[in-house]
Amino acid sequence: MPEEHYRVILRDDEVPTQWYNIVADLPTPPAPPLHPGTGQPLEPGDLAALFPPQIIEQEMSTQRWIDIPDPVREIYRLWRPSPLYRAHRLEKALDTTAHIYYKYEGVSPVGSHKTNSSVPQAYYNMLAGNTRLTTETGAGQWGAALAFAAEAFGLSCDIWQVRASYESKPYRAAEMSVFGGTVVASPSELTQAGRALREQFPDTTGSLGMAISEAVEAAAGDPQASYCLGSVLNHVLMHQTVIGQEAVKQLALCDEPGLDYLFACAGGGSNLAGISFPFIRENLEGRQEVRIVACEPSACPSLTEGEFRYDFGDTAGMTPQLKMYTLGHDFVPAAVHAGGLRYHGMAPLVSHCYHEGLIGAIAIGQREAFEAGVMFARAEGIIPASESNHAIAGALRQIRATPAGEKPVILIGVSGSGLLDLPAYTDYLSGTMPNT
Repeated sequence: MPEEHYRVILRDDEVPTQWYNIVADLPTPPAPPLHPGTGQPLEPGDLAALFPPQIIEQEMSTQRWIDIPDPVREIYRLWRPSPLYRAHRLEKALDTTAHIYYKYEGVSPVGSHKTNSSVPQAYYNMLAGNTRLTTETGAGQWGAALAFAAEAFGLSCDIWQVRASYESKPYRAAEMSVFGGTVVASPSELTQAGRALREQFPDTTGSLGMAISEAVEAAAGDPQASYCLGSVLNHVLMHQTVIGQEAVKQLALCDEPGLDYLFACAGGGSNLAGISFPFIRENLEGRQEVRIVACEPSACPSLTEGEFRYDFGDTAGMTPQLKMYTLGHDFVPAAVHAGGLRYHGMAPLVSHCYHEGLIGAIAIGQREAFEAGVMFARAEGIIPASESNHAIAGALRQIRATPAGEKPVILIGVSGSGLLDLPAYTDYLSGTMPNT
């Protein structure tokens, strides 16, 4: 790629035609999920009350490649392939010889990577005859993505948003409403789980685990409803691999010897998996030696401080038990601005990769994250999502530790736009942001 070029853009017909399932290539198999009642390995039929058949099949699949349906690819073309940028101005601001690239998912209809999974989930639910979708959301990116996808396929969408984010990010709820979604703060009075949680924790700021309990309960009680999850489960991570597949192709078009480091933010694991799993495949097959670093918040450090064990995915204990790094399903993190990263556990497949040494992890405080985000915005002209700032901060740590004259090639996953996160930036710039 000539030095004066700043973007690598693939053609419209290069939107991936298949999702990549890393399960097929893992050196050791991941532990199966367990039934929440019996403790036995989960069977496909155990998920029928929540998910349509195609989603269940993908969740249990060991097949390497899964075809992307044409109606899904048609909507993907609204924003895919997403651009890869060479961050020349950030390199100059840092006075570094490192070559910095970033894959930007903020070009999607709702400004984040979440539409990569919301669109196929809504499509499969439409095929199954469901008319209503329920879900939880932290910062609101996933809720907006599912509301957009539900509207595209003629479905209604009910969203439980973590109370801390609902109150601090009012325009996220507005965005969901524009796309036709119905949004309530969680825990709410609309479900038995929500009422019990409000009684037990009357002043709670909420958590993703609590919101999941409410959304699952609402779907389980309605035969026309289906629950959709924005992260953690295998099928969600697989849908997101369109990001990494494109990035592998785009970097191959650049005049680089190979990628040295990849930094991505990590909460439930969908963004991290989406960009990194295709590069793990590159590593496993001997084509590259990329060091992959999950960047999680210090307020919710599931990988760096959690235990690798079976735990529930929600607070009320309604979901299957998953083998993952967890802080405990009753853990309620501080109300940091990166609401999409406030999850007590890490996706089982990401946890397995971390346990097997295929990826690394670091924890970032939110002031360090926003310092990096402001620097990035002033150099590159893009205000990153609060979550993405953690990946940028992780990359800056590495760059500042790089010996003079070395030229590592670094890729940052910028998972979304931060234009609806401006109150968080205001807190940082005013000096009122705690370093949790």
